[in-house]
Amino acid sequence: MDPSVATGAGTTAADLPIRPGEDPWTAEELQEVRDELESEIARLADQIEVSESELVGLLRDGSEGAGRDPADVGSTNFERDHEMSLANNARELLDQTRLALRHIANGTYGACDNCGKPIGKGRLQAFPRATLCVECKQREERR
Repeated sequence: MDPSVATGAGTTAADLPIRPGEDPWTAEELQEVRDELESEIARLADQIEVSESELVGLLRDGSEGAGRDPADVGSTNFERDHEMSLANNARELLDQTRLALRHIANGTYGACDNCGKPIGKGRLQAFPRATLCVECKQREERR
């Protein structure tokens, strides 16, 4: 494949939306983002696997024996809730990362999901999973 064609439907990296004053995306820059996202998918999948195995152990330990010390039960419940939170957070990040890769493949990477304006190349290089421009993200956080 021609390296200048970095997205689907014949869209090149240079065709992705950018904010005024930004240089167009290069195929190399977009490949760096893609590589980072793919690496993040592998890392998050591993994290989810570890959290889920921890949860299995905590659930198994939490159901053993009547008369367990209440402090032990409380500690186990806290650990279980913490692992569930970590696993859920990792799943959410994994979904966001996969969505970013789909946007790249579809040639829509860099357009705000809310208003359609460019997110900004600098923002995406710092946070490749961003789906909202700064203005829409600020509005969302004020709610």
